[in-house]
Amino acid sequence: MVSKRNAGAALLISSLLVGCGHEAQVPQAPVQEVSVITARRAAVPVTTDLPGRTSPYLIAQIRARVDGIVQKREFQEGGTVTTQQRLFQIDPAPYRAALESAEATLARARANLASTRAQAERDEVLVAANAISQQKYDNDVAAQAQAAADVAAGVAAVRVAGINLGYTDVVTPITGRIGPALVTQGAYVQASAATLLATVQQIDPIYVDLAQTSVEGLQLRQQVAAGRIKLNGPDKTPVRLMLEDGTSYTRNGTLEFTGITVDSGTGSVAVRAIFPNPDHVLLPGMFVRAIIEEGTNDQAMLIPQVGVTRDRTGRASVLLVGADNKVVQRQVTTSRTLGDNWVVEAGLNDGDRVIVSGLQRVQPGMVVRAGQ
Repeated sequence: MVSKRNAGAALLISSLLVGCGHEAQVPQAPVQEVSVITARRAAVPVTTDLPGRTSPYLIAQIRARVDGIVQKREFQEGGTVTTQQRLFQIDPAPYRAALESAEATLARARANLASTRAQAERDEVLVAANAISQQKYDNDVAAQAQAAADVAAGVAAVRVAGINLGYTDVVTPITGRIGPALVTQGAYVQASAATLLATVQQIDPIYVDLAQTSVEGLQLRQQVAAGRIKLNGPDKTPVRLMLEDGTSYTRNGTLEFTGITVDSGTGSVAVRAIFPNPDHVLLPGMFVRAIIEEGTNDQAMLIPQVGVTRDRTGRASVLLVGADNKVVQRQVTTSRTLGDNWVVEAGLNDGDRVIVSGLQRVQPGMVVRAGQ
């Protein structure tokens, strides 16, 4: 019998003989698969996103212009009022009496003028015949002039009294939505205190007041000067609006003006846009975000956000699949996001294959298999 020791030696010799005829096989790592998109230049809209609040197109504070007791209110709080609609009635009795008194004074002045005029005309004939003294005639002419002045003063007094009587009908100078009444029937209001009675706001159209940093404001003014953005004429720059709940406002507005003063506290410049608001969806004081459409950039590229990474300093980069299927890292310049994409201004060429899936499994220099 062959001992176990001899059997082991024989097995070892057999293994060595086999190894001399074949090299050892080293397992290789599988080639990683990644998804790529092909970078292409396209016309990318250039926009500026600014925060802001809505404000009324017109606002009128309805105040008392005469003293008196409020007799009645003639509008529905929160409703729509039209130009020259009566809102409040202040007791007109004392002002009607003042008008009647002024009219009576005017009538007396006119009667006196007629008398003095007739006397002056008679004395003109008599003084020519030396029937009266020149002094008497001069006095009659002066009396006529004084009577004419009294008539003019009376006419003015009647006009003032009529104006004051008209002020007892408190009307709105604009069409718009009216807020709550700030006085009730029986309240005493004063012209000297300019008692506030109500407020009317026109909100169709409506303004959107925006805040832009001074640097962005400088760029905006430069673009206006270059003709890329228009603040007047039929081709005003369009503006879109995002509401507080994240939805888009259905109507576009236009850019009205950009301010020329930088707020020392915030470092921002005022920008104003105007929007149609026939359905009164926009109310004064709402927080919104306006998107100013400045034009298009024909040299930019749209790269999905998942394909762009940033280092600790904030520099953006992408991973590309080169012609030899090796991974290459490339730094890029991004300006903003547009939907789910980054707008890449520089760093990529037409036809570059940008990895957008499988980034975690690859590193620069690795050979990969690219798929769409």
